[in-house]
Amino acid sequence: MMHAYRTHNCADLRAPDAGKTVRLSGWVHSKRDHGGLLFIDLRDHFGITQCVFLTDSPAFAVADTVRVESVVTLTGTVVPRAPGTINPKLPTGEIELRVNEITIQSAADVLPLQVAGNEAYPDELRLRYRYIDLRRDRVHRNILLRSQVIASLRRRMSDQGFTEFQTPILTASSPEGARDFLVPARLHPGKFYALPQAPQQFKQLAMVAGFDRYFQIAPCFRDEASRADRSPGEFYQLDFEMSFVTQEDVFAAIEPVIAGVFEEFSNGRAVTKPPFERIAYDRALLEFGSDKPDLRNPLRIADVTQPFAGSGFGLFAGIVAKGGIVRAVPAPGAASQPRSFYDKLNAWAREQGAGGLGYIIFDTDGAKGPIARNLEPDRIEAIRIAAGLNPGDAVFFAAGARDITPKMGGLVRTKLAEELDLIEKNAFRFCWIVDFPMYELNEETGRVDFSHNPFSMPQGGLEALNTLDPLTIKAFQYDIVCNGIELSSGAIRNHRPDIMIRAFEIAGYTAADVEARFGGMLNAFRYGAPPHGGSAPGIDRIVMLLADEPNIREVILFPLNQQGEDLMMQAPAEVSPARLRELHLRVELPPMEKPG
Repeated sequence: MMHAYRTHNCADLRAPDAGKTVRLSGWVHSKRDHGGLLFIDLRDHFGITQCVFLTDSPAFAVADTVRVESVVTLTGTVVPRAPGTINPKLPTGEIELRVNEITIQSAADVLPLQVAGNEAYPDELRLRYRYIDLRRDRVHRNILLRSQVIASLRRRMSDQGFTEFQTPILTASSPEGARDFLVPARLHPGKFYALPQAPQQFKQLAMVAGFDRYFQIAPCFRDEASRADRSPGEFYQLDFEMSFVTQEDVFAAIEPVIAGVFEEFSNGRAVTKPPFERIAYDRALLEFGSDKPDLRNPLRIADVTQPFAGSGFGLFAGIVAKGGIVRAVPAPGAASQPRSFYDKLNAWAREQGAGGLGYIIFDTDGAKGPIARNLEPDRIEAIRIAAGLNPGDAVFFAAGARDITPKMGGLVRTKLAEELDLIEKNAFRFCWIVDFPMYELNEETGRVDFSHNPFSMPQGGLEALNTLDPLTIKAFQYDIVCNGIELSSGAIRNHRPDIMIRAFEIAGYTAADVEARFGGMLNAFRYGAPPHGGSAPGIDRIVMLLADEPNIREVILFPLNQQGEDLMMQAPAEVSPARLRELHLRVELPPMEKPG
């Protein structure tokens, strides 16, 4: 007896199946009336099969009335397509189903957006009807890719000796840096759980508990604004932690996992082979103008502060005299560019908030341009050597205060590589950024603050904290970066209470403060904690890169919009007064703004 809904899926049938009586179920992807013949492309999760209805078939009249995206069951005979009608783009393109029976399982209303075709729709419409949007081929494939990537990560982590655990979702508020989502505790009036910003403390406690290697595809919750590469509300990461490891041990464990996943799903794109390049934070800011360098861009920035110090080019000499810096960004082959190229870049720099974009052109008969006319030849030569320039090249300059000029240099580097078409195509280029500063100076308060993760082990340990200028201390802290996108931060953790209390003391916290805020972790460390470290590459960002999608929402099944709203489920929503009373809560809305 034939199955009620299907004997095959819509990607199964091939030429050898000709003559079989089969049954398919799916959505009406498209309809075409060819006068005497009605064609329906039937789609399910697996693929598409072309189905044909003859006018003398009892199923024809029903099929003629059915709307696209209705769910139907079709029964008929597999027949070969005529030679001129074979569709090589479809796996089922050599056959079609000649239908003699149709059952409408669910009729579709007029659609708010079309599934077939590649029409662009506003994000708000797509999110409101996400269940329809997800039927579209590109989005459907992205979500399948996400599932396959996660399955691959799990397999690779298990192969590396990691054990998967689930950490609590209802937990205590944590000092991760973003706002927590709070959950009122009904049985404890006036108290709240927090959704975890990351499983940070739990995974460290798993190491204290002796589990050695932990991982989790971990949901994380942060009440922060949306960006193209960051989903509001929630996101997932490959969270992992290891005991008795150095920084290099962590790298050696995760590099084959990340490189392997990217190779598996790269579709021929090049992938950096482990070991990934290690780039010190200070060098990253100098050579790339960013701690998230895109290594597909071959340009490297050089410091040319000294050649301008006391020079004949008064503007830059004055900046250097006031403690500023000058960075040089090479532009290979740009000497042949027309004047409009330089004018356009100058206008772009002003849009970025800079005064302009100075340059020197190294033509075959010498250096040219306004700066070159006012700069001594030996200084020009020093700049040429520092920036690695040859005849036919040009160089552009970013000059100003020490805190903002590296970033401007990075923007110029990116812009030049784009304009000169220098960025490597079809490649995933990885690196580690290492040796982050442990502390930074807060410009507003003049106090020393943690620059990144306060739970990182300082390089040099307790001795460094007790004897060195805090602003010179580096941390065992690292980021993994791919194509200019940070996939994760990680660190070798500070597992000793005495080092932790001293580290926080430098940042202005008393021992009592540390006990009050992190007592659970400190107490655990007092009962024997192994040296440990880890990281947490972002799943959403990995899939976003592999899918070549510019926005992270394209790789999430049911994402929130930029305002953190779920338009489909109408969340967040008000709750009844009775429910608020049960939770011992009263809503106090902000005062309404007076009209203009």
